[in-house]
Amino acid sequence: MIEMNIDHYIANRVPVYKKPLSECKNIQKQRIKLARIHEKICNSRSDFLHKVSTTLVKENQIIAVEDLNVKGMIANHKLARSISDVSWSEFYKLLEYKANKYGTLIIKAPRFYASSQICHVCGYKNVVVKDLKIRKWTCPICGTDHGRDRNAAINIMNEALKIQASA
Repeated sequence: MIEMNIDHYIANRVPVYKKPLSECKNIQKQRIKLARIHEKICNSRSDFLHKVSTTLVKENQIIAVEDLNVKGMIANHKLARSISDVSWSEFYKLLEYKANKYGTLIIKAPRFYASSQICHVCGYKNVVVKDLKIRKWTCPICGTDHGRDRNAAINIMNEALKIQASA
């Protein structure tokens, strides 16, 4: 009996919109407002990337970066939004073209270089640090305390200097 009532309701209900969405002026106004907000966010991000990349290229003779598989990292649903928001690929493109313009050398550390796992003091590789949740660790060999990001930056710089020396 209930099923008949539901079927009757579905068959006889009044649609929410009596006219097509393209003719609904208030919806169109809201759509335009939202588009303006998104455009403003996009422009502010782009402006920030341009300013930071120009500053880096003008102030440094050599820039070392990690060669990342950004497309593969975006496939991870937990990281995708954060990676997309900071526009790593766009930032690297800006760095490259501005480095060519100002004569700055950009060196890429290899993609599979374990920059955050290697102790920059003694060279010990700590496989446990692969987990992104571990932000700080202590080297069991030399006892040095490492912050994940700072340690990775030092290792990438050292690797870039080795690559430059061999070239």
